[in-house]
Amino acid sequence: MTEETEKDVLYFKTFGRFSLTWNGTVLTGGSRTGESQFAYLMQYLLHNREKGVGRDQLEEVLFGERDIADMHHSLQVVIYNTKKRLRQAGLPDVNYIELRKGKFYWTEKVPVAEDALEFEQMVLRAEREKNPRKQMELYLKACYQYKGEFLQEQIGVLWAMQEAGKYRNLFCTCVERAAAALRFYQEYGRMEELGLYATEIQPLSDWEVVTMEAYVAQGQYEKAQRLYDNTVEFYSQEQGLRPSKKLMELLKQLGSQMLHQHESLDDIQEDLSMGDGAENSGGGGYFCTYPVFRGIYQEIQRMMERGGQSAFLMLCTVVDGKKNPMKDGPMLEGLSKRLERAIRATVRSSDIVNRYGKGQYLILLVNTTRENCKIVQKRINQQFFVGRQRTGIQYYVNSVFSAPFEPLE
Repeated sequence: MTEETEKDVLYFKTFGRFSLTWNGTVLTGGSRTGESQFAYLMQYLLHNREKGVGRDQLEEVLFGERDIADMHHSLQVVIYNTKKRLRQAGLPDVNYIELRKGKFYWTEKVPVAEDALEFEQMVLRAEREKNPRKQMELYLKACYQYKGEFLQEQIGVLWAMQEAGKYRNLFCTCVERAAAALRFYQEYGRMEELGLYATEIQPLSDWEVVTMEAYVAQGQYEKAQRLYDNTVEFYSQEQGLRPSKKLMELLKQLGSQMLHQHESLDDIQEDLSMGDGAENSGGGGYFCTYPVFRGIYQEIQRMMERGGQSAFLMLCTVVDGKKNPMKDGPMLEGLSKRLERAIRATVRSSDIVNRYGKGQYLILLVNTTRENCKIVQKRINQQFFVGRQRTGIQYYVNSVFSAPFEPLE
């Protein structure tokens, strides 16, 4: 939306946090108490100011299924109070809400600047533009006009949900088309900015792929790897989800594009040495990120197919006194670090370890038996437990070739 500097214009912000502003004064900022009916009336009326709203529609938005004896009278009271409030806020003394042919309209005497309408108009301009460069710029401009969900405070209201879905889809279209154009023109710096913005505005929508592609195209492979690791951690730890298949497959595709500078074999071998990683200082197993862990796991699978090795995958989960997994809370981070120290003090240097999520660790135990897995469990417990603590660790273990995890007795 344009900057809120033009005088005598009612600025109607719907993306992200709702607000109404008149000459620098905020009339309402989305509170659901005290001013809710004023906010709901203004939101619905202003967003539909061109086509108007029927009495029944307006009553449904304001009162829902509440048992009100005289619905029409209650609506008139809300409209009266709204007009009074607008007048007290300094708006021109006019009839703000007009009734014409059975519909309510916002008066044309008080101009309105609505971010959702400006966004929609920008998308239409981009779709009609014939010049590819100009079209790209319009799509980019539209992307940055979208600041978040439409009336996010109204997430449970049907009409607002429908509009939110429409604008969300428009935003996705804009990002996809702008990214495609930036890719064509090889403007990877701006593509990176777009990916970061889209991820911030619309989390859990795989926009990280745009940023990662830009990183790889610019040769910023460490940034690409770090972003991937952080994304996997965010999905698994914060949301309890696995990243989508689309995101998981991206690193494989990008990996083939990661070219390194010409170096001698000695330099390459030094770089390949896993003893150089700070994360593995202190001994006891190779701690690595999930993508690296996954690659090693798959290589172990191939080696087992040729025979001569056995391997088991162990999942260690911090649980509370009732044996339920701990997913959040102030104690969890400290317990997770203690579990990591216990694992480091127990596993062999040939074993592979990954912190999979909050209070969860994966251990790939190579060249061992199920009986030895039980020994590992006991040794981790010896390192982990302090005094009479109620929290504990739940262990699951399976052969690398087995299907579901089973509790380790």
